Amino acid sequence: MLRPTKHSHPDRTVINVSLLLLSRLKMQRLDEYDSLRQYAKKTVMGGDVLFLPALNFLFLMGLVEYRPKTDAVEYIGPNENI
Repeated sequence: MLRPTKHSHPDRTVINVSLLLLSRLKMQRLDEYDSLRQYAKKTVMGGDVLFLPALNFLFLMGLVEYRPKTDAVEYIGPNENI
C-alpha cells in the first residue's frame, strides 16, 4: 500500500507525480510517453524515478492506457474502459 511516512516529502511521492501526470493528460487527452516522462523529470525533483510507478498507478486505477503503435499514453477517464 502507498503510505506516507514522516520522511516522505509531499512533492516527491508517487501520488503527487500521478496527480501531475493526470492533470496534464486531462488537458491533452493523448501525450507521447517520452514527453510525459520529460515533463515529470522537469516538474518534480526525482520525477524520472517516480514516473514509471506513477504511470503504473494510473493504469491500475483504470485512468490511462498505453498505445504501443504510437508510443503514447491516453487518458480514458473513469468508467470509459468498461
